[in-house]
Amino acid sequence: MIGCYDFCGHYEWTFEWLRQVGGHELVTAYWDEAINRDAQIHANELITSKGFEGMKEYWGPTLADEGAVSHRTVTDTAFRIDMHECPSKGFLLRNGLDQYADYCDHCMGWIGPMMKQAGFVIDHQHNHCGQCWWEMRRKEDPAPPSAPGELSGAEDVRLRPGWLRDAPMDTYQRATEPDDKTTA
Repeated sequence: MIGCYDFCGHYEWTFEWLRQVGGHELVTAYWDEAINRDAQIHANELITSKGFEGMKEYWGPTLADEGAVSHRTVTDTAFRIDMHECPSKGFLLRNGLDQYADYCDHCMGWIGPMMKQAGFVIDHQHNHCGQCWWEMRRKEDPAPPSAPGELSGAEDVRLRPGWLRDAPMDTYQRATEPDDKTTA
C-alpha cells in the first residue's frame, strides 16, 4: 500500500498519462467514473440522500484525515469550504511534481458530477497554489457566490495575503463540470 502523499504524485502522473493516451476526454471520464462513481461512492450516497448534512458528514472527517488546513461554513442555503492549505497540491508543489496541466481540476471532475446528480451547483475558485474555495447551493437557488468574508468571515481564503498571485485563477460559476471554468 502506498502512503497518502505518494498517492498524490501517482495520481497526478496518472492524469497526465491518461491525457497522453486518450486526451482530455479520457481524463474527465476517469475523474467521473473512477473517483465519483467508484472511489467516492460513499460521498455520493451521503450527499445525494442528505444534502448539506451529508456534505458535513463527508467533508468534516475527510478534510481532517487528509490534514487539510480548511474551514467549513454551513447555512440553510449554502455549504462552503475555504481551503487554506490543500495537502495534496501542497505535496506536489513542495516536491516539484508538475506532470498534469491542472491537477486542481480533478476535484471539480468528480465533485461536479456528484453535485449535479444530487441537485446542487458549485461556485469555486482555485489559485493553483493549494488554496481554493467552494460554495454549493441547490440548483434552484439563484444566489450568486458570497462576497469575500460574507459567509465565512475571517476564515475566507480570499482574504489571505497572497490569495491573488501570478498564477492563473480558475473560476467556476454555478458549475457541475470540470470544463465549466474561466481562467484569468
